[in-house]
Amino acid sequence: MDLKKFVLEGNPVCRKEAVIVGDHFRITMLTTALIRFEYSEDGGFEDRATQMVCNRDFPVPEFRVSDGGEELHIYTKDLEIHYDRQKFSPSGLMIRVAGGKASERVWHYGDEPKDLLGTARTLDEADGEILLSHGIMSRNGFSVLDDSHTMAMGEDGMVEPRQGNRADFYFFGYGHRYVECLQDFYRLCGKTPLLPRYTFGNWWSRYHKYTETEYKELVERFEKEEVPFSIAVVDMDWHLVEDVPPVYGSGWTGYTWNKKFFPNPPEFMDWLHKHGYKITLNVHPADGVRAYEEAYPRVAEKMGIDPASKEPVLFDMTDPKFIETYFEELHHPMEEEGVDFWWLDWQQGTVTKVPGLDPLWMLNHYHYLDSKWKGKRALTFSRYAGPGSHRYPVGFSGDTIITWESLKFQPYFTANASNIGFGWWSHDIGGHMLGYRDDELTARWVQLGVFSPMNRLHSTDNPFSGKEPWKYNQIVETVMKNFLKLRHKLVPYLYTMNRRASRAGLPLVQPMYYLEPEREETYEVPNNYYFGTEMMVSPITDKLDPVTGLASAKTWIPQGIWYDFFNGRAYKGGRKVDLWRDIYEMPVLVREGSIIPLKDMEGYDNSIENPEKLEVLVYPGESGEFVLWEDGGDTPEDLDENWVSTRMTKTADENGTIFIVEAAQGNTAVIPQKRSWKIRFCNIQDKPQEVTVNGQVYKDAEFAEDEKLHGTIVILKDVPADAQVKITFAADAAVYQRDYAEEVYEILEKAQITYAQKTDVYKVVKELGTEAVPVLVSMNLNPSLLGVLMEILTMGI
Repeated sequence: MDLKKFVLEGNPVCRKEAVIVGDHFRITMLTTALIRFEYSEDGGFEDRATQMVCNRDFPVPEFRVSDGGEELHIYTKDLEIHYDRQKFSPSGLMIRVAGGKASERVWHYGDEPKDLLGTARTLDEADGEILLSHGIMSRNGFSVLDDSHTMAMGEDGMVEPRQGNRADFYFFGYGHRYVECLQDFYRLCGKTPLLPRYTFGNWWSRYHKYTETEYKELVERFEKEEVPFSIAVVDMDWHLVEDVPPVYGSGWTGYTWNKKFFPNPPEFMDWLHKHGYKITLNVHPADGVRAYEEAYPRVAEKMGIDPASKEPVLFDMTDPKFIETYFEELHHPMEEEGVDFWWLDWQQGTVTKVPGLDPLWMLNHYHYLDSKWKGKRALTFSRYAGPGSHRYPVGFSGDTIITWESLKFQPYFTANASNIGFGWWSHDIGGHMLGYRDDELTARWVQLGVFSPMNRLHSTDNPFSGKEPWKYNQIVETVMKNFLKLRHKLVPYLYTMNRRASRAGLPLVQPMYYLEPEREETYEVPNNYYFGTEMMVSPITDKLDPVTGLASAKTWIPQGIWYDFFNGRAYKGGRKVDLWRDIYEMPVLVREGSIIPLKDMEGYDNSIENPEKLEVLVYPGESGEFVLWEDGGDTPEDLDENWVSTRMTKTADENGTIFIVEAAQGNTAVIPQKRSWKIRFCNIQDKPQEVTVNGQVYKDAEFAEDEKLHGTIVILKDVPADAQVKITFAADAAVYQRDYAEEVYEILEKAQITYAQKTDVYKVVKELGTEAVPVLVSMNLNPSLLGVLMEILTMGI
């Protein structure tokens, strides 16, 4: 095996013009706000890549050096640095960041950064909040990442301990330019790679002793119930566990299929593939390879061990020979039989033969880069192992407790991970273990999962805790099915955001303060986040109020007009509010002018391939644009020539509204040559004035009323991919006018209050409309009822 495939991409050597060096120190000016500091008693400095950093080849920024003899002064537009040329100390190294209060923007060496935090290694056994590690963004304008204790990466792809006792850290002084800070972090530590398309569908996972027959019956039940999944996760009982002879200890580690459960593994995996599923197997590699394993004889021989001795082959990711054997004799043969990627479950602790080297990082690094060997896109599934882990997606967050407290923490945990560049978390949706049965909790967790980076339903080995929708009451079963279908509908949008995350360094999920860092309110809504370019989400993490049957989520609505993704209700932005929803919906708002491409799921299938039928949501606004990006979905490299783009634009002025789908450009071979379009125009209630394809009137267009979005649906069938579609609405086309009284009636009808109070409230609203607020406030209403009435009457346009 050529271990050079494990070398990190990038250029770890900086440009000489960016370096300020002394006998024992080196300062590298990477940008005007990102600085590397090194101190070495022996005068040696590190030019190799490290576990965290792979690229220091930045354009030389503008900076000025003032040498005061005993002190060195460095100035950029963002920073001033004062250093006494000695071993780093609080009195000898001070950095001031431009902007803000002077007392808040000064850092002395050794100060603990007061940053916005990042993420954590795992949520194992978490029941609510846990401590998070440092990130790279701070309201004070600076943060620090210490790289002193990571391993260096050798030219042969193996890790190498660093020499001497050296300080090596990076100072991020970007002020509140959070997005710029994050993009430079990716440049320093490696970009987020492109994920395979199939990862954006639903994942089915359960810790359960499945048999082949049982798993096939489950898949067929999902198909019968029209519940789509794209990934089959098989937990550890695919291999021998309880049948391991006691002399070998636990069966937690294993590589031998349990033939009692799966008599013909290749046939089973082929069957899953034919049903549209990719397959990942759980593996705990800590105990190495023991003599009972089918692969033991060839593994032992390759490692120079006599198989007759039954001596175990120890797990050792610091040994190049073991790495070669581990992949070529254990994993590659099973991948040839059908395993698409591996779930690396963490049971190996934090110690290796190399002091300070985390075996979890080694597993993630080597597994991810090895997974390219079959000519497909690299992928692994494992826990977070520190800064730089974003290079090895997807993250597995661990075994949470099934409680409302766990759910309440996860939206914040997910969004906040972007502060250390980790954008692709996969949680145990619904919770993993212990806790309690609460159908409403499960519904809300699934809703969060659909609007998360990955949506993987999971549960522990308990006969009562499965996440099959039909195990729940009829309302929650309906909610789960609807949202699981919605996730597959969202794949075209999500995959476009996948490209954006990799190429532009912009994670799918971002905290609200990224775009409005000077608004205090954006820091007060930790569970509120952007979801790609068009949406923002506020998952509901509290139980329904028994009086109204609604629950709320605190939400910051940015300036402008925003529309509810599900019902088209319009909101005036620039305020923080409680948004109330019943069990069937959650707060998801989209920007004015948004265009959101979805897969048309009319007629069930669980395919996540580039769809033949597209559904496009078009929201009011003067202008809007969305470029849908598609490729083969699993190509080994992300090359420009792999992609095809479809540009969609919308303009609205005094002359009317025009929506255009431009002809697909680029590698059109990867998309259907003809497509059907279902285009839903929110709040436009007239038929279009004209529909054309390549400038010719399209006479076969179908029209329907869109009851959910209070608008019009335009349907075009079998349109060539290289054709332009243009839909024109007249300037006087009817626009939906909100009926506040009708909306209030719908709330009152379900409210568990006296009929007299219902009548009184409804009468006030009918008479006063949006001016009814002061009267309603004086009526001593239930808090949730008053809250939803305020939402309806004060937020709309």
